[in-house]
Amino acid sequence: MPLDDLVLGLQRFVDRLIRRARRGCAPTAGRRRLLVVQIDGLSRGVLELALTQGRMPFLRRVMERGGWRLHPMFVGLPSSTPAFQMAAMYGVRPDIPGFHYHEKRRREDVYFPRAGDAARVERAQAAGRRGILEGGASYGCVFTGGAVDNLFTFAIMKRPTGSGLLAALSALIVLAWVALKSTVITAVELTRAVLRLVADPVGEWRRGWKWLAIKVGLSVWVRELFTLAVARDIYAGAPAIYVNYLDYDVLSHAYGPRHGRALRSLRRVDAAIKQIWRVCRRVPEHGYDLYVLSDHGQALCTPFAQVAGGRRFERVIFEDFFTPHGARAVGPERPAGRHHLASGIKALRMGRAPGFFQRFFNYIEEGFPWVLGEVKEARERDNVRVICAGPNAFIYFVDDAAPLAIDRIEKRWPGLAEDLSRHPGVGYVFARGADAPVCFWRGKRYRLTTGEPGPFAGRADAALVVSSIGDLMAMPSAGDFVIYGIDAAPGHVSYIAEAGAHAGPSPEELHAFVVAPPAARFPEPLNHPVQLYPHFVRYLEVPERESAA
Repeated sequence: MPLDDLVLGLQRFVDRLIRRARRGCAPTAGRRRLLVVQIDGLSRGVLELALTQGRMPFLRRVMERGGWRLHPMFVGLPSSTPAFQMAAMYGVRPDIPGFHYHEKRRREDVYFPRAGDAARVERAQAAGRRGILEGGASYGCVFTGGAVDNLFTFAIMKRPTGSGLLAALSALIVLAWVALKSTVITAVELTRAVLRLVADPVGEWRRGWKWLAIKVGLSVWVRELFTLAVARDIYAGAPAIYVNYLDYDVLSHAYGPRHGRALRSLRRVDAAIKQIWRVCRRVPEHGYDLYVLSDHGQALCTPFAQVAGGRRFERVIFEDFFTPHGARAVGPERPAGRHHLASGIKALRMGRAPGFFQRFFNYIEEGFPWVLGEVKEARERDNVRVICAGPNAFIYFVDDAAPLAIDRIEKRWPGLAEDLSRHPGVGYVFARGADAPVCFWRGKRYRLTTGEPGPFAGRADAALVVSSIGDLMAMPSAGDFVIYGIDAAPGHVSYIAEAGAHAGPSPEELHAFVVAPPAARFPEPLNHPVQLYPHFVRYLEVPERESAA
């Protein structure tokens, strides 16, 4: 169509303009350069479905005609972006049990979207290690990987980095083009939304506007910005580039990993990959090797509140499992006495005061957690801290700075683990044993070893799952209890409000992929993202003829 030709022509003009505004001289020849495109949250199963359905035509074409190979990858626990990127970028087995967790030794939570947390974790756990992006650029990541240019990276979210007058000029060109192109696309999407609203006022009003905001924000503006920023870096010859496209992950969280809206986002990501690949071909002297990978998959989940009559997981834990015997209820039937006020405060904190006052307290606690100094998914009472991070939740006994083994916990709370595992919203409860992790599932206790995989015995990947549970429970920052809603009685459950979830041991979450150029050689099999590091870091160290060996 003439309009398509016009847009493509303008795109080529902008590409040439960015190339002419690149920083410094062309890089020295004789080295291959690293370019990683991460499709956040895309499991290998959903990738294969998308390829079969024609939703990712470019990726399918380079695999069928260009000889690119799909390498299966088991990502380990937790199946989450921070743990994956720390392992792949720095070659360490991280102490990162989830997206939100507690460090008992420091008596502090780590919550990655919060300013400063990702930077502190990166400094502590990557100290002395060379990042695979040293001197390069990262976009949309949790950690920098040593990159000097960063945008929307959690570790430096409030201070994106870059340098030089020509860098500023090329950035201005990128921003101007992104603004123009994205404004046009946004106008088209808004027009379509209005037409859908006219056709289905009730249904579209209920479900469409959240989707529209996500699509316009991430799948238009952020994706376009990332793609053109990467193009600028390719023309500049950045030694390493890592871009993380978030479209699919966000939509999968909102609607489920195989929902039509999540799957449709993959076509737009595929188009972005194609655009990046074309830019690489325009500067073959820069020698970029393009890798497409995922950090984890997602499982279709039911929010815990739907299983627990509208109560959040933290409230259920304290009200049903940790309420002290003999707690004094407050109400008209209890006459006031000299301990009335203290008892009333305690009753409120324990969630046992009836009527208006307790409802008001619960409203404040759940709707405005910042009033109590908390992130919404974290609560602490009587030296017990509960944190929800997705389909995973952690229980910490914070009066002891060291991780507690199951024997010590059972002396204080006999039968607690079995009782937790019987709750309909709970799948697995993991704890530390004397010589191996312990798993509680539906009221039964299992000692997990590769020869005795317990409830995972029927799975083809049982040995890998048990090994990854051992890695998880060896992390000092993992909870004294690590609880998963995966494989709960009614199906997979998430402890936050989401339809798609990750961090757990389901096959959908654990099995990801790397799509690599024909010459790339990875260890076989890829059983942990830490195995990617030696291959990627060599791009900073070796000449062209050896880099893909």
